[in-house]
Amino acid sequence: MTRLALPIYVELLTAVVAVGLIDLLWVSGLGEAAIAAVTVGTTAEYLAYGLFLAVPTGVTVLIGRRDGHAPLAPVIRTGWLLWGVFSVAIAVPGVLWREPLAGLFTDSPALTADFLLVSLGGLPVFFAQTVVDGILKGLGNTKLPMRNAFICNGLVIALDPLFIYGLDLGVQGAAIATVIARLITLAIALLSVVRLRSPGQGLAAGEVIRTGLPMSGDFLARSLVGLALVEIVAGFGTAEVAGYGIGQKIMLAGVMVFYALRQAAMIRTARSEPVRAPLRLGLGAGAVVAIVLNVAAAPVAGLFTDDPAVAVGFLRWMALYLVPFGGLIAVGGVMQASGRGSRLLAATLAGFAVQLPLAYLLSSWLGVPGVWLSMAAGAAVSLAGALARRAGGPGSARGRAPRSTRTAAGPPSGR
Repeated sequence: MTRLALPIYVELLTAVVAVGLIDLLWVSGLGEAAIAAVTVGTTAEYLAYGLFLAVPTGVTVLIGRRDGHAPLAPVIRTGWLLWGVFSVAIAVPGVLWREPLAGLFTDSPALTADFLLVSLGGLPVFFAQTVVDGILKGLGNTKLPMRNAFICNGLVIALDPLFIYGLDLGVQGAAIATVIARLITLAIALLSVVRLRSPGQGLAAGEVIRTGLPMSGDFLARSLVGLALVEIVAGFGTAEVAGYGIGQKIMLAGVMVFYALRQAAMIRTARSEPVRAPLRLGLGAGAVVAIVLNVAAAPVAGLFTDDPAVAVGFLRWMALYLVPFGGLIAVGGVMQASGRGSRLLAATLAGFAVQLPLAYLLSSWLGVPGVWLSMAAGAAVSLAGALARRAGGPGSARGRAPRSTRTAAGPPSGR
């Protein structure tokens, strides 16, 4: 688990968290409106990724099950076909509706719309990178995705100041720099998978979608709830949205530990390798992350703004959220790869059914801290639901994929 999870964490930290943090750090010099624009823009990008996540997740799980037992090319071809369909279906409406979307969440919709024009238009590049990384992870290789993330991160660090300030493109320059960095990284990453060609009959696109859909639904639900929370927080002013965005970006550096554990558990389970104590790992990771964020809250938030109070308060309250959330995400990898992803999704939705009403109710009573308390309550309900459904479920003891999903052993055909 550690061997697989550590590269995944570094990959997620550099490709997902660091890119957003770098953009936020550079645009912070442009004021609160710019910070709010990047916050809303990156939240919208996460929502779009949630719509697509079924594809790379399905590719990872199916390649893990087939590796050494059946041809891999049908899975890869189907993954790329779905990439094309989803890229058009998500990116085009996102670009066309960027202005109404921006107006929902910020008092400066023009800045946000400028960011969305580029970031949503560049989604096909982002999606393609996740397909490549999904293929590699299905083969048990988490080091190459980590390398790809390092490359992208380094490029963003170099390009952000050039486009934001050097070319005087402001907020939109941050989005342009990110898309260019991802495009260069994708060109390099594709070299890692072009050799994976093997004969084999076609694979129904529905199989990839069905396999990854619960994970996509989970991510999508989180993104939608995230947008709803941004709207609630926006009712308290632009400064609160900016502080929330800063706090979220900082917290993601810790949350990626949980997602690294989930992907490692999913990979091992899909490959019929044992996964031990994911719940204890997740809960323990949640406690450690909560402590670290509380210690680092003030100095780190101070790097982004002269008034870090909202961000610091958010990170303090998140101690109640991170422990149950860490346990939920870690066990989710086993449930996803062992065919119980729909049960995990049901537990997640149950938590949100509690969280959203509480967010509106408590925020009217306690202000912004009421939103943070609702997050903790929702995570606790989701974890309880996942554990209740998980007890006695198929493969719960060892975390193995159902035997029916694996074919008889034969000579490796996908290498």
